[in-house]
Amino acid sequence: MDTLLIGAGLLALMLVLLAGGVWIAMTLAICGWVGQALFTNTLPGKNLFSAFWESNASWELAALPLFIWMGEILFRTKLSEQMFSGLAPWLNRVPGRLMHTTVLGCGIFGSVSGSSAATCATISKVALPELLKRGYNEKLALGSLATAGTLGILIPPSITMVVYAVAADASIIRIFLAGFLPGLILMLMFSGYIAWWSWRHPEQVPAADASMTLREKLKASQSLIPCTLLIVFIIWVIIAGWATATECAAFGVLGALIIAAWSGGLNRQNFWDGLMGAMRTSCMIMFILAGAAFLTKTMAFTGIPRELAETVDALNLSPYALIAVLVLVYLVLGTALDGISMIVLTAAVVLPMIQKAGFDLVWFGIFVVLLVEIAEVTPPVGFNLFVLQNMTGRDSNMIAKAAIPFFGCLVLCIALVTVFPQIVTWLPDTVMGKPKG
Repeated sequence: MDTLLIGAGLLALMLVLLAGGVWIAMTLAICGWVGQALFTNTLPGKNLFSAFWESNASWELAALPLFIWMGEILFRTKLSEQMFSGLAPWLNRVPGRLMHTTVLGCGIFGSVSGSSAATCATISKVALPELLKRGYNEKLALGSLATAGTLGILIPPSITMVVYAVAADASIIRIFLAGFLPGLILMLMFSGYIAWWSWRHPEQVPAADASMTLREKLKASQSLIPCTLLIVFIIWVIIAGWATATECAAFGVLGALIIAAWSGGLNRQNFWDGLMGAMRTSCMIMFILAGAAFLTKTMAFTGIPRELAETVDALNLSPYALIAVLVLVYLVLGTALDGISMIVLTAAVVLPMIQKAGFDLVWFGIFVVLLVEIAEVTPPVGFNLFVLQNMTGRDSNMIAKAAIPFFGCLVLCIALVTVFPQIVTWLPDTVMGKPKG
């Protein structure tokens, strides 16, 4: 049977299972099992166990439950409420007001965690209850969180960037530097849309608080100081190279516990509730990761990503036509694979095509990361959609619909870096000099 037909059949099976209400992780695992049992000579049972073990037995992945626990502590000890109360006076005159905290929080936290799932889960846990309690539009909040959560893989340090750099034999530092400007532009786009939407729908934005003097604003913002110091400390430690992302996550949990205890908000009950909440969310995410890892093995055994890339290579396209087709290819792969798997499975075929077309490998790395960001919010396997679905109880299709305008911002950002590649290359070339040759 044609390899691409097999891929279409597995995608159809996935849609049927998801529509039938089967758990997301189980759906991914079932599709992987069917693909291996019917279309390969390998043993699906053996690969299932190895995929589940390999996907979760990772030191880097240990940062995920720790960062989620930090978010639970901030949420359950009312520190998040104090943070929003401190921010409110400064955002009072900005259209959208506190809604911008979703973008700002994801941008800052993304630079610490390096994970889209951890960023989305942590900021959602802290921000969403506060925004809904204050009367902000739920769909706008969910859409912004789903897409802004993807900043965790664009703003360095990023695990996805490291995987690409290894696959492309490119400089990790140059790719890290290349991600800053596109990340900043994307944050401005997200906030710009929130401001525009709020200006168009003033009746759906809570009324502004009474105006304050500068002294009153500073006094109201005193509650921001402990949590701000914690975030600055985490970022400083990881930038200075004194700790890994996982160690920084442990520092974050310890710092959050100390601040909560110092403020009098920590007790035995909310400590236990936060720990159990972090465990449930982490298990949900890691179970989905395991299912995705098993499906990825199936894709590798059947050769679907390689076949797709080789089909594109056989077309002998012009450079920008090649980029346009690769966008479609990665979007299709993003409906069934996680970002790292997309890169690993296609690198051997796609990277020589990119070099032959004359594109810079550092630029292409950021281009692929942006496509992976789109995959994170694309049904049926948009990972951030699943995270928010499990955290809020809302249907993933409803969340995907709410994310459409922000999805457009991602597409526009891809267009900008394609037309103006200097957006990506300027900072690494300025800091490290232009590469020779």
